[in-house]
Amino acid sequence: MNIADFDYHLPAELIAQRPARPRDTSQLLVLHRGSGQIEHRRFGDLLSYLEPEDVVVLNDTRVISARLRGRRHPGGGRAEVLPLSELEEGVWEALVTPGRRIQPGRQLVFGDGELRAEIVGRAAGGARFIRFFSGGGASAVGGASATADVSALLARLGELPLPPYIHTTLANESDYQTVYASAPGASAAPTAGLHFTREMLDAVRARVHGVTAVTLHVGVGTFRPVRTENVEDHEMHSERYLIPQSTAALVTSALEEGRRILAIGTSTARALEAAATEGKIRAGSGETSLFIRPGYQFQTVRALLTNFHLPRSTLLLLVCAFAGRTRILRAYGEAMQLEYRFLSFGDAMLIL
Repeated sequence: MNIADFDYHLPAELIAQRPARPRDTSQLLVLHRGSGQIEHRRFGDLLSYLEPEDVVVLNDTRVISARLRGRRHPGGGRAEVLPLSELEEGVWEALVTPGRRIQPGRQLVFGDGELRAEIVGRAAGGARFIRFFSGGGASAVGGASATADVSALLARLGELPLPPYIHTTLANESDYQTVYASAPGASAAPTAGLHFTREMLDAVRARVHGVTAVTLHVGVGTFRPVRTENVEDHEMHSERYLIPQSTAALVTSALEEGRRILAIGTSTARALEAAATEGKIRAGSGETSLFIRPGYQFQTVRALLTNFHLPRSTLLLLVCAFAGRTRILRAYGEAMQLEYRFLSFGDAMLIL
């Protein structure tokens, strides 16, 4: 497959810069896979497409205030760090800016110096391995480090990392969290869930057989386009996930009973598919680099709620795998003609 086959022109004015208010007033494009029929509705109409036997699965990850702005030491030049995942206590894989000037051995200072970091190595994709330590602690080079409580310091010193195509400042950071976010660890929101209000979620619970959750900590790799000409040559980013025992039991029984599984978002779909084997869902935690693209056979997901995704992205490839490239691109073309709002704060698509 050539990635050029998954390209389209997205006008900048269709990239949503703010969420809909209220959340559930966004538009909803409904695509029927079997017939190719397209309907144009409002998000609140989602309820009319739900069936009593359905099981709805959410991703309860919570975006952490992880973007750190500091300075290089010595020298004092600016530095920006976006921690991606904690590898061991105090040691994180992270993206750094400016990358060329922040090489292994370099130290960084944040706030008034209460948090410091040392670059201890290179990671894949231009990322770095970083050891954080408190302002009074010794660096890893000088001896045993006084490891900082990074989570607490991030909450105080960090900023919420917004996608690179959002250029406005949020009036309220909760706009970039789902109403059911409870498991801190994501670098980006599972945006299909941003459409739900608490009242809408309660209405869904009252209508279907069950609502349950997985956790997949969305990484910033979700925004990276596929840069290889051949889709199969793309190296998929890895993300941490957790399938609770209760979710595994509910989804497994639903599969055995022929109930429809509706995944809220591509991240939920990836977590479910990563944990699926022989008609069952395994409980537990792990990391997945599962690359879902056309030709993939879904084991669990039978319906998908999602947003409209970037050209040449792994998320676009996933929805094309689910509904077919021709149908997805036709739906995207129709959505652009009707001026749907695209990407993280944009409108929704329900694929049945």
